[in-house]
Amino acid sequence: MKVIILKDGTGSPSQRDMIASITHRRCYIKTSPNCLLSVRVIRARNISSKDLFTASDCYVSLWLPTASNKKVKTKTIEKTDNPVWNETFYFRIQNEVQNILELTVYDEDSLTKDDEQFTVLFDVAKVRPGEVIYKIFSLKSEKEDSLEVEFKMETIPGPPEKLITNGVLVSREVCCLEVQVDKEENKKYLKENKNVVLTVDASYEGTQKTTMDSDTFLFHCIKSWEPVLKARLQNEDNSDDSLTIPLTLLGVGQKVKVGLPVEKGTQLELQVQVNDCPENLDVRLGYNLCEEEQDFLQKRKKVVASALKKVLQLRRDLHEHEIPVIAVMATGGSIRAMSAMYGHLLGLQKLNLLDCATYLTGTSGSTWTMTNLYKNTDWSQKTLEGLITLAKKQVMKCKMNVISMEHLKYYHEEMIKRAKEGHISSFTELWSLVQEAFLHDEPEESKLSDQRKAVDQGQNPLPLYAILNVKAEQISTFKFREWVEFSPYEVGFQKYGASIRSENFDSEFFMGRLVKKLPESRICFLEGIWTNIFTRNLLDGLFWSSDSDEFWDHWAKDMTDMARENNASDDSSIIIKPSCSTSGKLCEIFNDILTIRPLLEETHNFLRGLEFYKDYLQQRGFIEWKECRQEDEVDPCAPPSSLQVLAPTCPTLAAIVPSALLAVADPSAAVVSWIQEKHLCLIDVGYFINTSCPPLLKPERNVDVIISLDYSMGNVFQQLEVTYRYCKTQGIPFPKIELSEEDKKNPKECYVFSEAENPRAPIVLHFPLVNNTFKDYKEPGVKRSPLEMKDGDINLTNSNSPYYFTKLMYSAEDFDKLVNLTSYNIHNNKDLILQSIQRAMEWRRTKTDGHCAAGRAAPLPMGKPCLRGVTAKSIAEMILVTSWNDSMFFHFCTVIPQSATHNSNGKLCAFKLSQLYTMVSTAPFF
Repeated sequence: MKVIILKDGTGSPSQRDMIASITHRRCYIKTSPNCLLSVRVIRARNISSKDLFTASDCYVSLWLPTASNKKVKTKTIEKTDNPVWNETFYFRIQNEVQNILELTVYDEDSLTKDDEQFTVLFDVAKVRPGEVIYKIFSLKSEKEDSLEVEFKMETIPGPPEKLITNGVLVSREVCCLEVQVDKEENKKYLKENKNVVLTVDASYEGTQKTTMDSDTFLFHCIKSWEPVLKARLQNEDNSDDSLTIPLTLLGVGQKVKVGLPVEKGTQLELQVQVNDCPENLDVRLGYNLCEEEQDFLQKRKKVVASALKKVLQLRRDLHEHEIPVIAVMATGGSIRAMSAMYGHLLGLQKLNLLDCATYLTGTSGSTWTMTNLYKNTDWSQKTLEGLITLAKKQVMKCKMNVISMEHLKYYHEEMIKRAKEGHISSFTELWSLVQEAFLHDEPEESKLSDQRKAVDQGQNPLPLYAILNVKAEQISTFKFREWVEFSPYEVGFQKYGASIRSENFDSEFFMGRLVKKLPESRICFLEGIWTNIFTRNLLDGLFWSSDSDEFWDHWAKDMTDMARENNASDDSSIIIKPSCSTSGKLCEIFNDILTIRPLLEETHNFLRGLEFYKDYLQQRGFIEWKECRQEDEVDPCAPPSSLQVLAPTCPTLAAIVPSALLAVADPSAAVVSWIQEKHLCLIDVGYFINTSCPPLLKPERNVDVIISLDYSMGNVFQQLEVTYRYCKTQGIPFPKIELSEEDKKNPKECYVFSEAENPRAPIVLHFPLVNNTFKDYKEPGVKRSPLEMKDGDINLTNSNSPYYFTKLMYSAEDFDKLVNLTSYNIHNNKDLILQSIQRAMEWRRTKTDGHCAAGRAAPLPMGKPCLRGVTAKSIAEMILVTSWNDSMFFHFCTVIPQSATHNSNGKLCAFKLSQLYTMVSTAPFF
């Protein structure tokens, strides 16, 4: 991964790297010294005892997850409500990341679980090197519990730490410890049922044991945590560590032999070596498009330009800046979505419009169509009739054999095989195999990365698959979810600007490094994740069973209130006082029941270990997709005094967490965040918004026209309206959706939505799944005969419909009707599609001439520019205001300096690119 180096956060990198970093929003390396944070826990006051007859027996637990995996605690002061500890604890920290210290006051109980009095989450950024800060953490009432703490920060002398960051996530320096056990000696002790147990608490791997098949072990650790190796021989009589080695005592790259005492007078030889992990990350940090996608776009532009010239009957070839980016977006909807999407694509193909599309996105059921298509490297260049016939065969076949003994045995063998490879077993794996059986006659060996062959020459649109990552428990999809996109090239989080190669999905990562490569999963296992309808919790179901309009109004209001409150607050701590009343305890129990996901899907978290940059909340990419509800209403069952928020300053993934999360979750779990979470929990987007739009709204893709194919039944505008309201709340450009009552009662086949006041918003052509004129016309302008009227009779309105989402088998007649309907709806609205494309082309032409509205990317006018009076500051401001794209900025940085003119004093009007780089790259938008 390409990076640039900034020493101590400033500096002047080479022009080439500098241009790349700004233009493509790449990550960069910066060096920063580590600091020593001392925390002196002084005393607590007014600690009300949880015991009936005695005063409190208090101690304080401290945890700073960015400095250690382990918690430390003070001694217990017995039988007093005003304990005094005066104990000091030290943490080695990195100030360039967000450090949140958790302090929890407990009342020790010898018979039951220790009672939690209250928890403080403190943002260490308030303590600067050389400063001493004294804090009293208390609730509003003076009679309530309080904790007095002193903080002191000092810079640690020595070489600074190298950090790699994209302004949101940070990867720190990692070392790798290799431990090798003598094979013969290892076998000898294993025969005696004695394993060598190796532990590095500060490592990704934690504890490992020797087996007959393994005698070499790797431990990946954050260097500045000063990890320690502990080794012992495990048996019934000995559980103490027999060997302890701080890794700082081992020279980097040097093999050292050490002896592990195993018996009196005998030792087991271990060979240890510490190596620095390479700086190059396996997780790509950056909001830019990957190089493969950028290469695809250049090739696809030629295909699109040729197709548009033919379709629009243009007299000349299109210039590159005139070529619009057109995307086809499909929603989910089980077999209905799969079947109907074939018809829509067939209609586009017959109009020669399929070659005009750059992207094709899908989710849930529509992904079945896409994976079938992309097994063929040139599917869009050949008629779709053959593929539709094959799909029809699968839709018509009986699905009962998928639970035959033969199939069940196969599923069992496949799941055992995957478990041995290191994949996590779950119900979703079983669902994936069952799904494969009813969609295909034989197991499919293709993988997502194989789809690169179908786009390597730009011959087909680039497929993008959308899904959500949610919390496994204690919180609903509506309170926390993150968009994840899959492409043949990468799998990534839009919010964090973090991606991995698609073939590495579900492999194990730590701090941005690949630590354990697993075989790439077959496509069926990804289809199982993309259509994962089983990982929802009861609360998700309750939300969608309620009035959706009322819910979304409430959601939007909460988001707005949250943003207002966060902007108004500048404090740095949250105090959580757990509920002690019966009603509060019952609410916690009910919340657990409502939010647990019984059929959990888990994949390895490729962001594991990465930390948040100190100023990540100022980054443009994160802000747009920061979709966590930070401030929520406290559960009405909880007593009013159970929660006091002093400063809700960070989103859910931050260590200072939303009150909604803290009200229902273990604060410790909230603090850990991505730093310690081992797994992702991926579910179908339908439990939030049934759309695959988000990947297309990424500003780097600069999509002009979205052809929206909606496969919802009933309220055919609900998902589009919800998408608009969501984008409006998030500040993501999207056209306003306005519909008349007549439209809602009698929807048409196609609607065009655009917004002149928001030129950054794409034009949306929406095709709801409706049977409007098709019931009377078999082709546009060709009426049906009386005998043909039954072919236009399609039930799309209720649960009796043959296309209801629970129906997994269609008759030949029903399949043909659905495909013909959606193909017809495209044909019958050809003019609307062409008009929208022409509008997008015209808009691109006018913005190139400099007449477009501010806020949308505006290329520089061609010709020799004049830099008279131009300053680096004014240029930086212009870039931020107009949101230049890659090619514009590259043109600016390479052409303009070569053709700079002189001012009236004869001095060269040149600007310092290094100064410009610093201004632009540190601004909130980059």
